[in-house]
Amino acid sequence: MFLLWYGILSTLYWVSTSIYLTVNRRKIKFLAEVPQTTAETFPAVAIIIPVRNEEANLAEALASVCRLNYPNYHILVINDRSTDRTPEILEDFARREPNIKVLTIAELPPGWLGKNHALYQGYAATTATWMLFTDADVVYDSDALTKALHYTQQQQLDYLTILPEIKSRSRLLVGVISTFKIMLEFKLRPWAVRKPKTNAYMGVGAFMLVRRAAYENAGTHQALALRPDDDLKLGELIKKAGFRADVLYGDKQIWLEWYTSIREFTQGLMKNTFAVANYNVFIALVGVIATLIAFVLPWPLLLLFGGATERWLALIIFMFQTLLYLPWKSMEIKGWHVLLMPLAGLLISYIILKSTYLTLKQGGIYWRDSFYSLAELRKKS
Repeated sequence: MFLLWYGILSTLYWVSTSIYLTVNRRKIKFLAEVPQTTAETFPAVAIIIPVRNEEANLAEALASVCRLNYPNYHILVINDRSTDRTPEILEDFARREPNIKVLTIAELPPGWLGKNHALYQGYAATTATWMLFTDADVVYDSDALTKALHYTQQQQLDYLTILPEIKSRSRLLVGVISTFKIMLEFKLRPWAVRKPKTNAYMGVGAFMLVRRAAYENAGTHQALALRPDDDLKLGELIKKAGFRADVLYGDKQIWLEWYTSIREFTQGLMKNTFAVANYNVFIALVGVIATLIAFVLPWPLLLLFGGATERWLALIIFMFQTLLYLPWKSMEIKGWHVLLMPLAGLLISYIILKSTYLTLKQGGIYWRDSFYSLAELRKKS
């Protein structure tokens, strides 16, 4: 009887959730669909890129930024204590590209995560009207910035973040990330970010274009000095400060290889997942339980241990989950990725639990070779 009721409730959940997400996610526009235009004005844009030991991807990313078809921008690369070939790569680009300025940070002051401090130093080194915070592994189409600025002017925005296209040499990882993306969409409601009266917000480190006045009024990265999830929290600060924000999909315009393997993905998220729960054990555990109940167990449990009725419910659940993975304009999502939903949910649950356990055991987190106590992190949260 328990399994039957679980099946009925899971079916109701996935029917409603699948319809809700399918309808709403299509409200999010694509940067590629923004028309080409010759704007009347081209406001100054400072592209701020924090780097630390990024020799693997830096050259390709910087080359694409240097090729942007926008007449009024400059590039500030903040070299944060790199120990690999990053300084040599930056020196070579700065010599060949007059648009690039390199700032070097030799020492991290207390009370800061390295990336947040680097981004803040980039802000302090420019007076540009707009700032684009981006990462050192992001590759741009030449028209991406022009389209983004045109969209912000057209919509009268103060802040625009873009979900990049995720490329990977691992098909399994792309499938897992597809489910992770669906979880984020359900939690953060990116289609509602543009609505001033909602509390929906979004921030993606690959592309955050923000008006200088809005950034300053929201508190700058000083308000996020010890947040590992600084990109998400910057979006929250901008929205709470009452500024106009929006989200676009960046397929065919902005892309990166986020991680190369499931192992890298797991280790990468492990660093900041507990921070998303504001270092609250109860919130973290609720997240794990909800993920297991909703994403991991439904159709596998009903198929393996249920009777005829439960198997029919499992089929209905599977069909409605598949709605979320049908091939559409978002290139990285494929129909077969639905088969990986239980695995992805199990992996996310493990990451949350392990991140919580390690943070509590260590009494804090290690971030780029620096240790930050849990007491300090909670205080700054």
